[in-house]
Amino acid sequence: MSDRLLPPSPNWYLGRCSDAAAAPLLGFGAKNSVFLLDVARGRPQILGELRGHTERVTGFSFCPHAGHANTCASSSDDGTVKIWDTDTKAVLKEHTAHLATITALHWSPLRKDLVVSGDEKGVVVCWWHLKDETQSWFPEPRHIFCLSCSPHREEHVALGYKDGMIVIIDVSRKGAVVHRLRGHDGEIQALSWCPQLCDGRILGRSENAAEADWQNGDIWKERFCALASGSRDQTIRIWNCSNGKGMVTLKLPQLKRRGAADVGTKERIWLAVHWPRNRPTQLVSSSFGGELLLWDLAKGGRQRWAQLGQASDGQNHSRIVFNLSSVSGEDGQTLLLSTSMDRDVKCWDLATLECCWTLPTLGGFAYSLAFSPVNSGSLAVGVGDGMIRVWDTISLQGPYDIKTLWQAIKSKVTSLCWHPTKESVLAFGTDDGKVGINEIYSNKAPQISSSYHRKTVYALAWGPPLPPVAAAGTGDGPALTLYSCAGEGIILQHNPWRLSAEAQDINCLIRETNAIKHKLPGRSELSWKPDGKVLAIGNDDGSIEVFQAPLLRLLCTVETHHKLINAIRWHHPHSPDPELSSLIASASNNATIYVHNLRTVLENPSGTPATMTEPYRTLSGHTAKVTSLAWSPHHDARLASASYDGTAQVWDVLQEEPVCNYRGHAGRLLGVQWSPVDAECIWTGGDDFTVRQWEVSKQEHTRPPPGKKYSDLERKKLSGLKSKSKKGKKRSEVWPVGQDEKETAAPSPPTPVDAGEERVEERECRGEEQSVSNGASSQAPVEEVGSRENMEHALPNGTQLPASQGLQGRKDRPKERKREKPEAVGKRKKGPSLLPLSSANDHRCKEDLQEDCVHLARIRHQQGCEGEAAAGSGERVQLGLFVDRPALHRMLDQEAKNHAEAGHTDLGYQLLLWKGDVKGALETAIERVELNDTLVAMAPMAGYSVWVRAVEAFVKQLCFQEQYVKAATLLLSVHRVYEAVRLLQSHQLFREAIALAKARLQPEDPLLRELYTGWASLMEKDGHYTLAAKCYLAMDSPFDAAKVLARKGDVASLGAAAEVAAVSGEGALAGQLRSRCALDLVAQRDWPGAQEVVGASETLLGLRLVLCTLELLSRQLDRRGAVTWRSVSVPRYHGWSGPGEGSERPAVSLLDMVLAAWRDGFGVTVIDQERLQQARRQLSATEHAESTANTPPRLLLFHLSHEVSVSLVCALVSAYGDAVTALLHVLVRCLHAGNFTLMQEMGSMLLPTGPEFIPDLEAKLTSDPLGLAALQSLRAFLCYGQLYELWWKLGAERSRTGAEEGKDECQGDEEGGGGPGLGISALAKGSLAEARSRLAGSGCLLSVEHAKFQALDRRAAEIRRAVAALVNVHQRHVAHGPALGTGPGGGPEAEVRPEPELESEAGVRSASPTRPEPVVKPEAKPGVGLDPEMVREAGIITGPVVRPKLETEPEVGPNLGARPELKLGLEVSPKPETDTRVGPDLAQNDPEMQCEMGPEPEPTVGPKTGPGVGPDLGARHNPELESEAGVRPECETRPVTTVRPEPVIEPKVSPENETRPEQEMESGAGVRPETEPGDGHETGAEPDPEARTDAEKAPEAGPTTRLELEAEVRPEPTPENGSKDTSEETASSRQCEGDLTLCSAEGPGSMVSLTQELQRVYRERETIAEIVKRHPFPDVSECCLLFLSLHSLAPSLLPPDLPSRSLSLLRDHGSDRQRHSAIWISRPDTV
Repeated sequence: MSDRLLPPSPNWYLGRCSDAAAAPLLGFGAKNSVFLLDVARGRPQILGELRGHTERVTGFSFCPHAGHANTCASSSDDGTVKIWDTDTKAVLKEHTAHLATITALHWSPLRKDLVVSGDEKGVVVCWWHLKDETQSWFPEPRHIFCLSCSPHREEHVALGYKDGMIVIIDVSRKGAVVHRLRGHDGEIQALSWCPQLCDGRILGRSENAAEADWQNGDIWKERFCALASGSRDQTIRIWNCSNGKGMVTLKLPQLKRRGAADVGTKERIWLAVHWPRNRPTQLVSSSFGGELLLWDLAKGGRQRWAQLGQASDGQNHSRIVFNLSSVSGEDGQTLLLSTSMDRDVKCWDLATLECCWTLPTLGGFAYSLAFSPVNSGSLAVGVGDGMIRVWDTISLQGPYDIKTLWQAIKSKVTSLCWHPTKESVLAFGTDDGKVGINEIYSNKAPQISSSYHRKTVYALAWGPPLPPVAAAGTGDGPALTLYSCAGEGIILQHNPWRLSAEAQDINCLIRETNAIKHKLPGRSELSWKPDGKVLAIGNDDGSIEVFQAPLLRLLCTVETHHKLINAIRWHHPHSPDPELSSLIASASNNATIYVHNLRTVLENPSGTPATMTEPYRTLSGHTAKVTSLAWSPHHDARLASASYDGTAQVWDVLQEEPVCNYRGHAGRLLGVQWSPVDAECIWTGGDDFTVRQWEVSKQEHTRPPPGKKYSDLERKKLSGLKSKSKKGKKRSEVWPVGQDEKETAAPSPPTPVDAGEERVEERECRGEEQSVSNGASSQAPVEEVGSRENMEHALPNGTQLPASQGLQGRKDRPKERKREKPEAVGKRKKGPSLLPLSSANDHRCKEDLQEDCVHLARIRHQQGCEGEAAAGSGERVQLGLFVDRPALHRMLDQEAKNHAEAGHTDLGYQLLLWKGDVKGALETAIERVELNDTLVAMAPMAGYSVWVRAVEAFVKQLCFQEQYVKAATLLLSVHRVYEAVRLLQSHQLFREAIALAKARLQPEDPLLRELYTGWASLMEKDGHYTLAAKCYLAMDSPFDAAKVLARKGDVASLGAAAEVAAVSGEGALAGQLRSRCALDLVAQRDWPGAQEVVGASETLLGLRLVLCTLELLSRQLDRRGAVTWRSVSVPRYHGWSGPGEGSERPAVSLLDMVLAAWRDGFGVTVIDQERLQQARRQLSATEHAESTANTPPRLLLFHLSHEVSVSLVCALVSAYGDAVTALLHVLVRCLHAGNFTLMQEMGSMLLPTGPEFIPDLEAKLTSDPLGLAALQSLRAFLCYGQLYELWWKLGAERSRTGAEEGKDECQGDEEGGGGPGLGISALAKGSLAEARSRLAGSGCLLSVEHAKFQALDRRAAEIRRAVAALVNVHQRHVAHGPALGTGPGGGPEAEVRPEPELESEAGVRSASPTRPEPVVKPEAKPGVGLDPEMVREAGIITGPVVRPKLETEPEVGPNLGARPELKLGLEVSPKPETDTRVGPDLAQNDPEMQCEMGPEPEPTVGPKTGPGVGPDLGARHNPELESEAGVRPECETRPVTTVRPEPVIEPKVSPENETRPEQEMESGAGVRPETEPGDGHETGAEPDPEARTDAEKAPEAGPTTRLELEAEVRPEPTPENGSKDTSEETASSRQCEGDLTLCSAEGPGSMVSLTQELQRVYRERETIAEIVKRHPFPDVSECCLLFLSLHSLAPSLLPPDLPSRSLSLLRDHGSDRQRHSAIWISRPDTV
């Protein structure tokens, strides 16, 4: 399946942002990139993306010349014009000649090297790119909207301006104007030249042409160049460019279509025109609502157009069309391509006028991806443009069968979730807090829940109903309910049958079930386990809580993350290993993914909730926060993650290794989904407005790019925002805001700013800060508040202010203010008169004033004349002061009316108050929203009800003016204290609200607690943790106060939080916080500070003892050079910790030093048994996870210190069994961590006398069998280390003596005993005696019971691998059907092959399934080999032999975690003469072993090929085979073709005390030898089966690795008990591939026989004593081989019975290869 892509939507409001080439190929600008699309009829295919611009692409044009179809040009808001090669996707050339924003671009159709561009300042730049020459002209000082080069005259270019003018310039005459074409009233939005010269036969009669011109025929005298123009004035004009006259005017018809735009609304029209090639009489244009019209220019009359897409509904665009282009199809038809505001790219056939195909695009971030669990191919995409795309990814109709859902959404879709059982039900959550359910196969609007979230919905999940929904019904309720989690931190349960009902907050149920009284953390994520029994909830403090349904009882809390949880995903339940279904992966705002195994918690829940602080697996590699996770439904433990670092990563969880890394996106990733139908397919979406499909196997990267930080990306985006904001102020184009908000049919905002979703507000908690997407320059000019263009729109009749007037107005304002200042200082300005009318009438001429006196006398003496105006009104208004009260009232009314007309409403209200009409004044002010303090103060005069109404209205008015404090104060005047507090609270004025509430309310009022809670939440979100803690303390919640103080995580914050918790009586929390603080100080090596923080509290006595032990231990290890602890700060130690590095080692043991420090520093002695018991209880309550090779050194030392402290405390209280067990755990932890040297150092520091202490402890443990067993294991491990150390010294001494290969004789033992030996002569007497004394007690390693138990474990592992192979073959056959085949080319055999048998387990095998063994890869280092001649003369090898080669080299200097490596190789030497001095052959004297082994095949051997492999860090060097310990052998030689390593899939079989699958894989199931290049068998290549057969028949003579040799010489014994080796397992697997009858197959390799064999093994394991299985023990088979190796080096060193006992144990309990190795070492002449 080829990769698919949903691209961003083409940019809006641009004259030429898309173009078509003859390929056929379409290119369109989307954001800051150009996408290339194959437009062949039927199936569109995206060919690639041109990336290089840093801002929005504003123009695009292909080179129209033959032979240059792969060349194109683009312009951008970043001021560059680039020329691209579409084949290589590379920039060929570019220029930056423009100084303003580029708005138009076109490639000349007559000159192949000319590219013309124009900008908003009116500058035209001609670029001859072959000469790299540019010329700029300035024909008109106007904003260029579009331009087009003439196809008939190479020097002519048509320019369309914003003011409606069209100018044709001549570029050969320095841009001289040829014609100015006037006729349009609005901006020119498109220009298109006729492809041929026109005459009367092409153009019919114009509707508006002058009759005289038509009759005289002046228009058609000669052929001319025709130019079509589309304008905002809704007309299309065709111009004669020869004489500059208009020929035809076409008006857009009024189409009757539902949802069509209003004709009078010019802002809603974009008129695109295009003249198709080879169709000179036809012109295509857009219309009002997205319709496309085909105009027949040769046709007369009014009906000259035909509409495209009339045959069926849904073919037309639903929004206005911006760009049109045409291209010739494969069969000669003309294809029209259109881009629209509805974010669809459509292809039309102009012959049939029907739509061929539609390519949807995205207009926002791809926030959420979800595959349907029922209809597997349906992918739902939640997009930031307010729409949901449902993509049928497996549709047969085409690659882009997409349905768009937009009804009732109206916001960004941030979350999606399919119903688990109903195919068409899709739940969605939006940015504005809306939750809805959509029926995708119905045309009905979605159901919207009546309960809205206050913030963005980030997570949705279907799950079983919980109370009270589960208990509300009578059994007929919904089987599943919908759960939503949003940014405010709550989870709501919605009833899908009653979405109108109120949703339930599940926090209430959690509090009730778990009796929680403290504040719950904010919820950020939720995930139901597939079985619906367990719910995992992620919180904003980084914790994950696991609840058991239906009452949501808390099972455990995971506290590995420390930041907000972004994603939680459960592993799928259909894995063959049941343990994997309990895995849960989580990601937070940091870059690390943690995987936890909750099987123990889920299967055996305890009474109290457990707390997990250490992950099961850690996946590190991302460099920014992880936003989404997805488990593979096709693999086990395979996880995909999406991150803000711009990449998607696939992980192998069990191995903690990355598989591949995808880097195809150009921005941050927000979602990832694994295809349910294709195991190789993954879908990702991000903030680059794309959804991409890619395949795992095709990725060339394994890890994310290092050093790619999110801060760098944000810095670039912010810098881009600043530059774009400056340019936005210079733009003169204004698009009215909200012009499309009335359209419910178009969910996306139509304004140019929102068109590209330029500003996307993402949640701050999850790190999605406000950002500007790449190329986020608005897709159309941005409206600027207060700009000159806005003033122009405000003027009537479209009048525009001259530029000089606008500038003058700006300049004059500050000058006027400067002149007013001295007047205000010198003389106070008089305010306006309260009675201006009467005052003005009293200043008339003398005659009028005298007439007023006469008139007033008549009125006073009742002699007024009829018809004259009454006093106080009209012309006699001034007389109202001198007559009665009614006259005064008339005068005041007229004065008030005058004030209202003049805009002095406050003076009018004063007059009403003087008049006594308080109620009227208040009602008028309320109606006009003009209340003021004076009016409200006078309101009580009108009565209580009027006063309250006035106060309420004034409060609303003040709130509108954002004067909230004043409004709250006003509410107090009417005794509405609660409303005043709520008002302040609603506007987050918590400080003022709390002050008011505490001053006016009772101390126990619940509103006070609510205020403190809200303020604390706000401060906690903003990072003001100290203020939040004060709020919690004020409401008596010290627990929450301490928790929030500790969120910062530094030492000071943790210390303060611990003090707060301790003072408040929260002892448990105080202890936790003090522990965290102490560990942080330990990391800085501030030991006194750590002890000081812990303090003298007896509740932390155990921790104090552990820290003391850790200090002494780290100091001693530093002194010995075993572990290096580096820190930035200067270390501080206690005085009792001893001298530092470089000093001599102390004479006392580490235990004595610790006991002395405890006694002196803490007063802990054997007398104080009560304190010791308390410390023991505290230490026993803390358990640490098993150590692995990935455990950090500091954490490993802390674990070791804890075990040492436990051992000492138990010894002091006479619990010697527990003390020995803790000491045993110390050594085992070192070995599990892969640090053999650390184990030796710990043994020497803790027990300087070695195994000599055993008899004393045995006497104390006579009544404790378990303690004796632990003591036996401890002694075995000490001997195990001494044995390896002795073997290493022998090899090193032998190397330094320089013994030569082929030496006939070697010196005897210095003490004269035993016979010849290799390396003995180099040892001093003291060293020899010491070595013999050590070996004297090493017989404890040859434990028969432990050997039998380990052999049974190996056999069980072999059977499980064989069963897994059979099950895997059957599953693949069922999945793929019979067409899979069985041959090597494409059958199961070619896909899954079981590994060669690797019986041997690791050197230390723990019976506990919780102690995994490390996998350590050895490093290639030079070694010292064992001379074969010396081996032969030592009495072990005779005849022509295949000689074992022992190679080793001790590491010089400090040994950092390495131990000696024992490596076996083979060489051929000529058969020497019989040597009478040869000693007795051990294997030769064992006829039983010879009989069991049988004859061995001839091995393929070769000469020695170089130095061996030396010591490695922590590797367990098994003399039998390195790869058996999970270590990949370093193959320095070329492998032969007989080795065929194949993968093995191991299912989990879980009997008691069984190991985990990963342990079995590490123990040898996944070993693949490395090869050198050039041999035809590189790693990962499959060898030819025929070649393998040839190699078996005639093995090549050449270098051979040990693994290959053992694979070749392995015998094929006839089993008696039904067991089979790997070759038989492989044969049975292939037989199973043939017949695929697993359960009914018969034979030794069938499923039945393997199951019976496994049961038999388990029965035998049950017969072994529990004491044997209780404690770990070294690998007995490995020890046997090590004894035999020492015997081959120095026979006289070993006690005489050890070699024979070793051979006997190998014979009874060793694997075939171990027995072969024993023969090779002891009796090579028989091989």
